[in-house]
Amino acid sequence: MTPPQDPQLLEHVRASPLAWYAQSRAQFVGGNAVRLLRGGCELFPALVAAVDRARHEVWFATYIFHDDATAVGVRQALERAAARGVRVRVVVDGFGSLATLPGLLKHLREAGVGVVVYRPIKGWWSWLKPGLLRRLHQKLCVVDGEVAFVGGINVIDDMLDLHHGWCEAPRLDYAVEVRGPVVAPIEQMARAVWTRACFGRDWRDELIGLARSPHRVARARRFLRRIRTTRWAGQERNLADMRPVRAAFVVRDNLRQRRTIERSYIEAIRNARTRVDLVSPYFYPGRAFRRALQQAARRGVRVRLLLQGKLDYRIAGLAARALYEELLAYGVHIYEYMPAFLHAKVALVDDDWATVGSSNIDPLSLLLNLEANVIVRDHRFVAELADEIDKAIAASREVTSGTEPGVPGWLNRLRRGLVAWCAHVYLRVAGATGRY
Repeated sequence: MTPPQDPQLLEHVRASPLAWYAQSRAQFVGGNAVRLLRGGCELFPALVAAVDRARHEVWFATYIFHDDATAVGVRQALERAAARGVRVRVVVDGFGSLATLPGLLKHLREAGVGVVVYRPIKGWWSWLKPGLLRRLHQKLCVVDGEVAFVGGINVIDDMLDLHHGWCEAPRLDYAVEVRGPVVAPIEQMARAVWTRACFGRDWRDELIGLARSPHRVARARRFLRRIRTTRWAGQERNLADMRPVRAAFVVRDNLRQRRTIERSYIEAIRNARTRVDLVSPYFYPGRAFRRALQQAARRGVRVRLLLQGKLDYRIAGLAARALYEELLAYGVHIYEYMPAFLHAKVALVDDDWATVGSSNIDPLSLLLNLEANVIVRDHRFVAELADEIDKAIAASREVTSGTEPGVPGWLNRLRRGLVAWCAHVYLRVAGATGRY
């Protein structure tokens, strides 16, 4: 007979990072509502409104938290929540937010917001530590365990680029607002990032609470049993008013889920029947990923890649273009987005698989950084994202040759070899192992 479920125990299971780390593949659950958000102009108003409604807690993690007016609006929403007595926890990356850290930390801490820096940069000598190359690249926000935001959008104005200043057109980028069972693993990941940044302090507090239970032995046994057998406690909520969207939250970390995002992409591409559309600003996939794209194109699947036309980092552009000739030879269609900087990390396969998140298709995202994506299995959502991609491709230029005009073939091959060598050295210095 199944023992009665202790509500307090269920709360520990829902909150503990252990429940998330116990999974190693995408876990799809139904009963979700997923809304596509284009750019910060749609994300930040929705996010601020959710934080302003927060009653209990807010978990927030980002790579860049800037100090422009848009970012200040998000920061002030977090401060207002803390002033109401809401527990607010913020994690920012020590490199991505380096330029604004002093002021950001001062404002948030004075307002009572808990804020920590993920792998802070204390000086040039910090880069001598291999672990410093593994950055927090996730963009997550979870409010009261009820609504979450996941995507590729940093906390910075759409028109502002850290290296190029104010731009004439907004970046192309996306996020999703999700409600339903899939919020639980997102919250667990946000808590896990906080735990890692705090060197275990938050996790320690949870274990202390468990140890103080008068029935701690039986409770611990049930706790571990539920971690092994339960997907997400949030599934049992009343979701009658939500669309029955199947979704999964997938991450890349440096513990259990090192290849989960990459594996999800490759499996979807291998099963593609009609189309694959992949959008990524930084594109330098490994051999298995390239082979999946090539085989899909060879069997008649329409494969389209939308990559950067306006380059923010020239080395990243050279890396992607080093692969053009190989991919074009298999019938892969390549487009470069020209109206503005491209920062979106989205993809769709056929008419029932789509993903939105922070992960690029390059070695940094697939082998080093902490990344987070939401995968959606829903025809309406895929159709909406497909319409966005079609519009972006219509404003792009198609690449028809693998070499630049006036550049001899031997130089292109030399560039490709140089890029591959640089990627190999970088990954080894960062401590990545295995083949790519």
